[in-house]
Amino acid sequence: MKNWSISHYLFAVALIASIFSAGFTAQPVHAAPHLSTIYGLHVSGNQLQNGNGENVRLLGVNRSGTEYKCINNAGIFDGPSDAASVDAMASWHINAVRVPLNEDCWLWINGAQNAYTGNAYVQAIKDYVNLLNSRGLIAILDLHWNAPGTTPATGQQPMPDADHASDFWWSVASTFKDNSAVIFNLYNEPHADSDGGNCWRYGSSAAYAAPCSSVGFAVAGMETLVGKVRGAGANNVIMLDGWGYANYIGGVLSSLPYDPQNNLMISAHIYDNSGCTTTSCFDQQVAPVAQQLPVIFGEIGESDCQHGFIDSVMNWADQNNVGYLGWAWDTYDCGSFPSLISDYNGTPTQFGQGLRDHLASI
Repeated sequence: MKNWSISHYLFAVALIASIFSAGFTAQPVHAAPHLSTIYGLHVSGNQLQNGNGENVRLLGVNRSGTEYKCINNAGIFDGPSDAASVDAMASWHINAVRVPLNEDCWLWINGAQNAYTGNAYVQAIKDYVNLLNSRGLIAILDLHWNAPGTTPATGQQPMPDADHASDFWWSVASTFKDNSAVIFNLYNEPHADSDGGNCWRYGSSAAYAAPCSSVGFAVAGMETLVGKVRGAGANNVIMLDGWGYANYIGGVLSSLPYDPQNNLMISAHIYDNSGCTTTSCFDQQVAPVAQQLPVIFGEIGESDCQHGFIDSVMNWADQNNVGYLGWAWDTYDCGSFPSLISDYNGTPTQFGQGLRDHLASI
């Protein structure tokens, strides 16, 4: 080996430095997600906390598609469900993703097609939840589409059906009972409005003067579904949508179902065409609930593809310890379907820009 002088070494070091400075750009180092912050979720007073006893406010997006693609024999996810697509969501500084589910696809009933239902559907959801968790994201699973009897679950219903909803939640709870980074959202947007809190809590129970008469089929109330989740051995946090398409939560405290784990939180959906849309209404109906239990705006959106409305919603929520999830991480026309993105790389619409920038600011 040839012997080098000190001057040779100094020249080599200088040459290497000049090459790197001219031709390479330093790449940012991405810290691994702090996974301990999403596990051990539980309710303590009016706070959602993790296993470290730290308060957690849910901030994120809805990932629509798994409620409708399968029942239409068109797949399971609407758009990609790979690591890159989840990383794009995580880059918006979120900590939670709500995943809507289809009752028939999970249970493999009512003509749901083999390729996209039953074991295939369940495994796909399990894999997606694991992927979300690996990126430090809490998964919220909700019963979104259902139907009674032999009717296919091709859309929203006013309430959970007594025929299948209990079996659905027993199965989902049994599947995820060992994953404390999963929250169970029992039913999307109940709207048996004329029947009020008794229908919401008890369903079609003869012991309570047969509520839910306006629904048209036998209803499983929230108390029944909470019991099914707990009976499956799952201690996970349970999220309850209010009624009036989840826009009204003012009456939930007097109608809460019994939960032996005391692990309940409340969700309201807030759109610019909802009934309760102003900060004064939030002060009157939402704030008193948020003083007693954790509250999230499980869906927020507006119909003009702008973000002036959700800006005011998020500002109020920030001041009142209320979480929020934008609807939705999909690439539809953001007027008829308030879409946050124009592609699955995470390019925001004008509506999505408001959510992304706000999350980055806090």
